[in-house]
Amino acid sequence: MSIPKGRILIGKPGLDGHDRGAKVVARMLRDAGYEVIYTGLHQTPEMVVQAAIQEDVDLIGLSIMSGAHNYLVPKILDLLQAEGASDIAVFLGGIIPENDAVTLKEKGVAEIFTPGTSMQEIVDAVAGILDAR
Repeated sequence: MSIPKGRILIGKPGLDGHDRGAKVVARMLRDAGYEVIYTGLHQTPEMVVQAAIQEDVDLIGLSIMSGAHNYLVPKILDLLQAEGASDIAVFLGGIIPENDAVTLKEKGVAEIFTPGTSMQEIVDAVAGILDAR
């Protein structure tokens, strides 16, 4: 069995203070063999993007429970583009309405996980995203 390759940044952008899910996903991905960097609460989009670039990550996982996903996620995607780092893929977890999920995927989000998604589904999707790179 090969060891997964990839560096993943888990970010909590915005004023959302609900970090349990982000911590669970970060630990689960670490336990699956990935190198994971967790930025902590209350990060600005600029902070998330700069940390991703500085840490040379392959993938950013965002956790947003505040309802600000339609502002924060496009801002992060735009900043990645502006910094020449659009090769860093982005996935999102949180309470994301279906219509918003469609729009965010059209803007470039690789995958969106909502409550009830199993840990194995997340691990498999992350592997697929990284393999596609």
